[in-house]
Amino acid sequence: MKGTVIALDEVKGRKAAALIVDGKLDDFLIDPVDEAGPVPGAIYRATCDRPMKGQGGMFLRLPDGQKGFLRAAKGLAPGQPLLVQTTGWSEEGKAPSVTPKVLFKSRYAIVTPEAPGINISRSVKDDEDRVRLLEIAHEVMEATYFGLIVRSEASHGSDDDVAADIAAMRDLAIAVMSDAEGREPELLVDGADAHDIAWRDWPTPEVLDDRDGSFERHNVDDMIHTLASPRVGLGADGFAYIEPTRALVAVDVNTGGDNSPAAGLKSNIALAKDLPRQLRCRGLGGQITLDLAPMGKKDRRTFEQALKSAFRRDPVETVLAGWTPLGHFELQRKRDRLPVKL
Repeated sequence: MKGTVIALDEVKGRKAAALIVDGKLDDFLIDPVDEAGPVPGAIYRATCDRPMKGQGGMFLRLPDGQKGFLRAAKGLAPGQPLLVQTTGWSEEGKAPSVTPKVLFKSRYAIVTPEAPGINISRSVKDDEDRVRLLEIAHEVMEATYFGLIVRSEASHGSDDDVAADIAAMRDLAIAVMSDAEGREPELLVDGADAHDIAWRDWPTPEVLDDRDGSFERHNVDDMIHTLASPRVGLGADGFAYIEPTRALVAVDVNTGGDNSPAAGLKSNIALAKDLPRQLRCRGLGGQITLDLAPMGKKDRRTFEQALKSAFRRDPVETVLAGWTPLGHFELQRKRDRLPVKL
């Protein structure tokens, strides 16, 4: 089926969302199990606990006995209350990273209390749209000193919907910022669930199916079943294995039965083009090491160009670190979701 479909459903009682593009799973979200820890985007009133000597960081006390870690804690003292937001999922046994620069993000708007000024996403190219959105933004935000980023999706929204969305984030920011002076740790805004993130961050589809059984109707159950296998086909005879370990995600590329001189480069480029989608759908992040199929050093630049092009369109922040002395290629990817476990 051509076009874009968003299906919202549940898997074993956990909310899940699937983005399908031209009949292929392009992104997949599922709520974590209850004991997964603080959700990315959650906003807390925390209490400074103890500094990390020599590193400039500070451990924070969160509610329910949880901990957070602030990397830059200059000028903070134990016992001091602080408003923070989690920035990603933590590794097992580690406190999640937090930032004092909280954001209030919705489908059309991001309110930035610590960064005044009104800005329109650079993805909005039409001058009339930019003027329209600026007028709405200034009218809604004129009574506050908070900053605002109007997201690209706002160019497709009606004036009333955009204004209402901005106003909702403005009011939430005012309420939370005014509640930052309490002494005890408290969860002030919970992180978004899978359905909320899909509504907030995915583009408007041709088909939105949020009725019970949507996964079965759009074959999502079969699509996500393949995520349980580490093996990924790369066309022709090539294949790869994507396997998360405690330290990193290992990606092993093979040419299969293709013994032609260009087999290694073909398989590596096929992997490069599909890797962002595979990592998104599998919920993988952190350090990623690619053990590529054999190819000449002269072909490395071609591979890098294919990899950069693929990740340029990927919404998850990823750093292409480069080659190791052993000829592996390394990436560092933000942990904005947990590995998919069905």
